Amino acid sequence: MRRSENDNTGRDIKKAADIIKKGGIVIYPTETVYGIAANIFSEEALRRVFEVKNRFPDKPVSVAVSSFKMMDELVYIGENERSFIEKFLPGPVTVILKKKKTVPDILTPGTDLVGIRYPAHKLATGFIELAGVPVTSTSANISGEAPPARVEEIKVSADYIIDGGDCRGEPSTVVDLVNLKIVRKGAKYGEVLAALSQIFDMNGVAVK
Repeated sequence: MRRSENDNTGRDIKKAADIIKKGGIVIYPTETVYGIAANIFSEEALRRVFEVKNRFPDKPVSVAVSSFKMMDELVYIGENERSFIEKFLPGPVTVILKKKKTVPDILTPGTDLVGIRYPAHKLATGFIELAGVPVTSTSANISGEAPPARVEEIKVSADYIIDGGDCRGEPSTVVDLVNLKIVRKGAKYGEVLAALSQIFDMNGVAVK
């Protein structure tokens, strides 16, 4: 497993993007924790993600994008949903929306919804943009263990690691914009709660 030199230049981003294009998997930094990326259109790469994480295949996996345009290619976004999204993304919030047929079923077993993450981290969005495809957004940990905030804490195997230093941020808040509920409390929880009530004209928001 190769590791970057943490020089924050374009070399690491390009190398990671090339690996994704070839069907490999990459561990990358975000503003919350380290994540593991695979081309969502490569079934073989997706199966590797489940394997290295020791994750059951019946659990959904979110998707990371590098632009709103890339997001629009994956999910249906109404006027209210777009107002909410543009308020919080890019940033540490995962939004759940109705997927389009472009999203593989392996990522969303038993549901037509998918979580979308647009990280506010230049290394993350940089390599996704160069790869030209959305990637998986799931923490780079063995299922059931704590997600890694530093490279030294990573236990799962990958073809390359982008060393982004300490990523000890608060986990993202996960919000279901279809059923209008918060699935997981995390970063910007209070702001997310207020925005849901305001934008969708709700008296209260369910919290799972």
